[in-house]
Amino acid sequence: MTTKAEATRERLLAATKQLVMSKGFAGMAIDDVLKATGLTKGAFFHHFRSKKDLADQLMRWYAEGDLRMFRTSLAQAEAAYDDPMEQLLKFLTDFEAYLCDPQNPPRGCMYALYTYEDGHFESDVKAFVAETLQTWTAMYIRKFQEVIDRYPPAKPVTAKRLAEMMVSVIEGGLILERAYGVPGLAARQSEQFRDYLGLLFPSAVAGRAEQPLLAAK
Repeated sequence: MTTKAEATRERLLAATKQLVMSKGFAGMAIDDVLKATGLTKGAFFHHFRSKKDLADQLMRWYAEGDLRMFRTSLAQAEAAYDDPMEQLLKFLTDFEAYLCDPQNPPRGCMYALYTYEDGHFESDVKAFVAETLQTWTAMYIRKFQEVIDRYPPAKPVTAKRLAEMMVSVIEGGLILERAYGVPGLAARQSEQFRDYLGLLFPSAVAGRAEQPLLAAK
């Protein structure tokens, strides 16, 4: 059961996330968080020593939820199918559905924001961002290696390069969504990446039903 203190901390972190996504970390003040939550400075400083401490805890909270979502989605894909390509395609399409959720659309990427504003954070926070992205990439590496082991690719390729490409597609797509104000762009690029996989692994996708396209064109 969540305690009152834990609920207050979650509320502060959730409000800070929204503010950081809209204003950037440098443009956000502690008073903005208090105004958004209706909480007092005493409540804030009970949980966070400073704005920098808030930045550290926000990233760790965000990454924990993000990686939990990815691990759950991957486990569901692996439980649903035996074939590694089917697992991979479900993993990708489920994430595209998340990106296109009209009730909770992404407003950018916290990892990108922290990378661009790294002068405001301690070195251990910057290292944690890199470690989190590497953990995410490692999930893709494992799945791509399983596909490569079963289905010879049409061109030489490594699981690591495919995984790095996939993460780059999503991160770049989220940045363009923010720049252009076009929702669904990251999901659309993921769909394009699935088309590329069909060309790279023709024997793996031959005879399979077309995967759904979720993003607006």
